[in-house]
Amino acid sequence: MSEFEIDAIRAQVRAMDFERGSPAQIAMWREDMAESRANLMIEDMIPTPNDDAFFDMLLCEGVSPPLVSQILLRLFDHPDADLTLPIARPLKSPSSCHGIGVGTAQEN
Repeated sequence: MSEFEIDAIRAQVRAMDFERGSPAQIAMWREDMAESRANLMIEDMIPTPNDDAFFDMLLCEGVSPPLVSQILLRLFDHPDADLTLPIARPLKSPSSCHGIGVGTAQEN
């Protein structure tokens, strides 16, 4: 996947109105996610630390697996995404433009 700004997305998730999972549900989702992660590793599709942090954050916030899927669709602007879902990919700060002079005049 790509790098997510975890704290910015967490703030958006916390502002959403949805039914959060119970501790028992979250424990079950965590087990399911561990199994899915193991399957990805078998297929040599190793999640990045950022991927792991993203999914862990969603579990900590009590987001159900179907809503996780919808959030991912919104973050990637997928055509099947629910446009009413109040989630958007946070814009990177200008300092993360890898040295490109954004909004600055370049001298000759």
